[in-house]
Amino acid sequence: MAETIDPATSVGSVHLTISDVNRSVRFYESHLGFTLNRRDDRTAWLGAGGSDLLVLSQCETAPRVRGTTGLYHFAILVPSRDDLARSLRRLVMTETVLQGAADHGVSEALYLADPDGNGIEIYRDRRRAEWPYVGGHLQMGAEPLDFDNLLGEHTGPGDGAGLARATAIGHVHLHVSRLADAERFYVGVLGFDLMQRYGPSAIFVSAGGYHHHIGLNTWAGVGAPPPPPGAIGLRHFTVTLPTEAAIANVVRRVRAAGLPVDPIEGGHLVRDPAGNGIKFAI
Repeated sequence: MAETIDPATSVGSVHLTISDVNRSVRFYESHLGFTLNRRDDRTAWLGAGGSDLLVLSQCETAPRVRGTTGLYHFAILVPSRDDLARSLRRLVMTETVLQGAADHGVSEALYLADPDGNGIEIYRDRRRAEWPYVGGHLQMGAEPLDFDNLLGEHTGPGDGAGLARATAIGHVHLHVSRLADAERFYVGVLGFDLMQRYGPSAIFVSAGGYHHHIGLNTWAGVGAPPPPPGAIGLRHFTVTLPTEAAIANVVRRVRAAGLPVDPIEGGHLVRDPAGNGIKFAI
């Protein structure tokens, strides 16, 4: 039986290449409520009053590409429905264009993009006891979101408040080139649990019974190539584990699969079969 990843595993920070750090900081602060933790001339570290959730690195000449592997979206998990309502009202006040919204049964979600086209989801989870199961299997749907009901939610801070301190990166959703390769890597090697299949083109995997920490799809095309080095989009994302022993177990399985593991500040960098970078860290 294959080993599973530690159930306390979660997603940490997301690292993106963007074209203009000043423009991106303004967007993430004013439209989404992030807090600037620190910055230099070309990089900004943002959070919600605690650790870094988002790291933006500027490259003015970075190409914008489509039809490749890489980021589909990263997902900002707010701690309550009221927080999601405040996020929606902030998006309305700042005249931010929404690309979509959905009630997934397990969660309610808003979809948009940053100034460089990087996909973003803002969502809140329902309690696990409310998650829909059919025949013992989790069923994430895509029903219309009740905007009026959500906008009527108001029990916490005013709309001008930033993101709640308990905000986290809940999951990332990636374009991959071949779904079978992705499943062998994320489930067979890393040890995530397969939570749901979405037709022949997407799967969702997680640790500890969560609905998904990582989504994987072939919507950019089966066999899609990786983006060119330095392109706009995902540099890597962090998967956090609770102990050094848990990290060592993952690294051992990756190396046993004949895949490289590279040292990176604060952790270990691995690339999935589609070239997406994952940093494993405590």
